[in-house]
Amino acid sequence: MEKEIASYYTSKDLTSRIAIALKKAGKDPEKLTLKDLSVIDQLHTGGHLATLELAKKANLHQENKILDAGCGIGGSSRLLAKEIRCSVTGIDLVDEFIDAANFLTKSTGFDNLVNFLQGDIINSGLPDNSFDCVWCQHTLMNIDDKKALFAEFRRVLSTSKKGDKGKLVLHEVVKGEESSFNKIHLPVPWADDHSISFLLPWNEIDALLKDAGFTCLFHRDLTDQAKVWWQKVKSAGKNFSLKADNPRPLGPHIIFGKNGSLFGNTMSANLEDPVLKKGLIKVMEAVYTI
Repeated sequence: MEKEIASYYTSKDLTSRIAIALKKAGKDPEKLTLKDLSVIDQLHTGGHLATLELAKKANLHQENKILDAGCGIGGSSRLLAKEIRCSVTGIDLVDEFIDAANFLTKSTGFDNLVNFLQGDIINSGLPDNSFDCVWCQHTLMNIDDKKALFAEFRRVLSTSKKGDKGKLVLHEVVKGEESSFNKIHLPVPWADDHSISFLLPWNEIDALLKDAGFTCLFHRDLTDQAKVWWQKVKSAGKNFSLKADNPRPLGPHIIFGKNGSLFGNTMSANLEDPVLKKGLIKVMEAVYTI
């Protein structure tokens, strides 16, 4: 299954295509700010504000060592490093994502705080008790064996010398009210085929985490906010076409190809199905401790 998931995300010559798009957008690929990358760096629901708000709720600080599990091209890793000045290690299954993450992190000047590894987050090979926080943002949807994943998260988390317990920070898409009987609309950012989408209801995820030794500090349903955010994406997408004479150089299409222009429609329909009038998916955030 890892091969199928990696194949979905694989984007040939991604780093060079990002560099070319940046030049077309009038940016210097060797000297960038996070703002320059905003339209490709924070493609999860809620964008960079969702990341910043959750980091505050999790009470993360400069001394924390953070593992960004399923880091993609490193957007959240760089943002956490910028705002908190903490050390971040990103890990992702996709080689092209790691190559792009390293390039963009060096270009933005955060390579002194952020590093990246290519690997399977269920079998990371990272040392026991090596991180203060695991950051998991829109990653669980591609993981079938969540029990094994949560055991791995528990293994790499530590308790600090000050007694601060390791944290697991989640911002995830989960199964909604009606998706047990109705398949989600595709494509979505994590899948173009149902065989690589592994959604569970929130209560099942919470139970698996508690079985793995985690205690929930708080959780919050962000579905209403997610509906608003994806409707904005949907509206913005109406004015963009890959067939346009002068398409914008930067956007989700750089990573996801033509599917990127469809996500506003499909995610909006999944959050509130136009026929069922109920959600096939929900968006949740939470913080757990060991």
